[in-house]
Amino acid sequence: MSVRETPVAPDVFDPRRYGIGVPHDDYRVLRDRHPVAWQEEPEVLGWPAGPGFWAVTRHADVVRVLKDGTTYSSYTGATQIRDPDPADLPFIRRMMLNQDPPRHGRLRRLVSRAFTPGRIERFASAARERAATLLAGALAAAREGDGTVDLVTAVTDEYALLNLADLLGVPESDRGLLLHWTQRVIGYQDPDEAGTPVLDAAGRPVDPRSPAMLADMFAYARQLAAYKRRHPADDVLTTLAHESELAPAELEMFFFLLTIAGNDTVRSAAPGGLLALAEHPADYAALRAGAVGLPSAVEELLRWHPPVLTFRRTAAQDTELAGTRIRAGDKVVVFHASANRDERVFADPGRLDLARSPNPHVSFGDGPHVCLGAHFARLQLRQLYEEVLRALPQARPAAPPARLVSNFINGIKSLRIQVT
Repeated sequence: MSVRETPVAPDVFDPRRYGIGVPHDDYRVLRDRHPVAWQEEPEVLGWPAGPGFWAVTRHADVVRVLKDGTTYSSYTGATQIRDPDPADLPFIRRMMLNQDPPRHGRLRRLVSRAFTPGRIERFASAARERAATLLAGALAAAREGDGTVDLVTAVTDEYALLNLADLLGVPESDRGLLLHWTQRVIGYQDPDEAGTPVLDAAGRPVDPRSPAMLADMFAYARQLAAYKRRHPADDVLTTLAHESELAPAELEMFFFLLTIAGNDTVRSAAPGGLLALAEHPADYAALRAGAVGLPSAVEELLRWHPPVLTFRRTAAQDTELAGTRIRAGDKVVVFHASANRDERVFADPGRLDLARSPNPHVSFGDGPHVCLGAHFARLQLRQLYEEVLRALPQARPAAPPARLVSNFINGIKSLRIQVT
C-alpha cells in the first residue's frame, strides 16, 4: 500500500492535542484500522512543516521496529519526529541515542560501567529520605493553606532533579541548571515551558538541540569533568571523566543525554503514576493496604502513563511493516502509549490493574536502545510511591492536571491534590 492509497487516519502528530490528553481513542482506531498510518506534518507552533511520517501503533510492530536497528535506523535522521537542520545532524549523531550498532554498543558498554546496579542501590536510602522530606514540607504547607498541594512543583520535580544531581555528581549550587536545561530541551513545544523562543535570522525558532543552544550545557560538562578528574567521588561523571576510551565530545553528549533523559523520565512518570492512583481511589487503598505489591504496581503505572510518547527511526531500506510498504528514507515513528494499550497483548488494557502479570509494556523502549537508566527510574518510583502511601491516607484530585504540550514527552506540569 502506498502513501496515496492509505485511507485517512486520525491525526496523532499535533503536539497541542497532548496538552489536552493522550488520544487513546484515536490510537485504538489506528491499531484496528491503520496500524502503520501515514501522518502529515504541518507547520505548528512556529515550527516548520515536515515531510510526514509513518505512525506505528501496535505493540508487536513497535517492538519489531525498536529491535531491528538494521532496517530502522536511529542514526540516519536521529530520533525526534522533526527533522534536524542538516547542518546540525553530524553533531546530533554523536549522542548514543542517535547511533546504530556497532558504534552504539561501544558507547553503551562504556557508560554502563558508570551506571552500575550497585551504585544505584546506594542511592535508595537517600531517595527515600528525600521523598519523605519533600512530602512532609508540601503537606504541611497545604494544611496551613487551602488544603491542596501541587505535587509536581512541590515534590516530583525536585525529587527527580535532586536524585539525578546526586547520581551525576552535580554540586548543590548548580542543580537548578539541570531543570533549566531539561525544560528548554524537552518543553520546547510548550509556551509555558520554553518561554520566548530564540529565533534565527529568518525569524524561525532555533532547535533547542542544536549546537548553538547547547553550548552552555557542554561548557559546563567540560568544567565539571575537569573538576571530577582532580576531585574524584562516587558518582557517574567521575567514572566517565576517568574513562580513557571516551572522547571529550562523547563525554559531553553523555552529560546531555543523562541530564535530559535521566531527569525527565522520572519527572514525567512520577506525577503520571500519582495521577492514575488519585483517579482510582480503590486501587490506591488496595496498594496502601498491601493487597497489591508495589513492584507490579510500578510496572502497571508505567504502562498506564509512559514517560515517553514517541520515538523516531528512519527506514534504511525499502521494507514492509504490517502490510504497508515503507520506502528507504521514510520516517517511522513508534507510539509507546498506544502499544501499551494494545488489546492484542494486554487484557482489558483500558483498566488499571496494579497486579497485572505479565506486563510487557514498552515504556522504557526495547531492543538495543532500551533505557539504560530504567533500573534507577524504577527505584526512584518505588521509593516515592511508598512515601506517598505512608503520608497520604487518600489522594484525590483537587483540579484537572495541566499537561505538557508535546508529542514526545508525556508530561504533567501541575497535579493539585486534596490533602485529607
